[in-house]
Amino acid sequence: MAYYDILPTPLGDVFIGGSAQGIHRVEFIDGDRNEAYYAALLALDAAEPAIPAPRLAREAVEALRNYFEARAFTFDMHLTPRGTLFQRMVWHALLDVAPGETVSYGDIARAIGQPTASRAVGQAVGHNPIAVVVPCHRIVGSSGALTGYASGLDRKRWLLAHESAAHQRDRPRPC
Repeated sequence: MAYYDILPTPLGDVFIGGSAQGIHRVEFIDGDRNEAYYAALLALDAAEPAIPAPRLAREAVEALRNYFEARAFTFDMHLTPRGTLFQRMVWHALLDVAPGETVSYGDIARAIGQPTASRAVGQAVGHNPIAVVVPCHRIVGSSGALTGYASGLDRKRWLLAHESAAHQRDRPRPC
């Protein structure tokens, strides 16, 4: 059975869905897309019906709540995003980008051993089904400019500022 929950955040509601195998989706709910739309996507991911079950998604919900409340910026949950082998390689590489830092699409291409695949990396980043947890918002253009973000550039700016402010606050001060 696939399970999901909805978490209110400062950037809008977030759909969190998964199954016994792990978390398949973390997405901002936007526009005419609603809970039923994301539940149907999750059902396709898991190849089984999706039902609301906050108890079963509690750890993921709590980890994301801690993130948005600036209490923790790392996640310890089993992720099972659905995608091609190349997409999963890119998404896995995104997990190495630390909170408060940014890297380019080219950096990710080099990290996965495909230095000429920046555009393909960009496509894979754009199809990341696990927003925030798999930090595609930390990926920028080669010039350092903010580029596309499936959940919108305003959210990307907010997430980066949120992480940067918390990490500036937590850094040790020199004597």
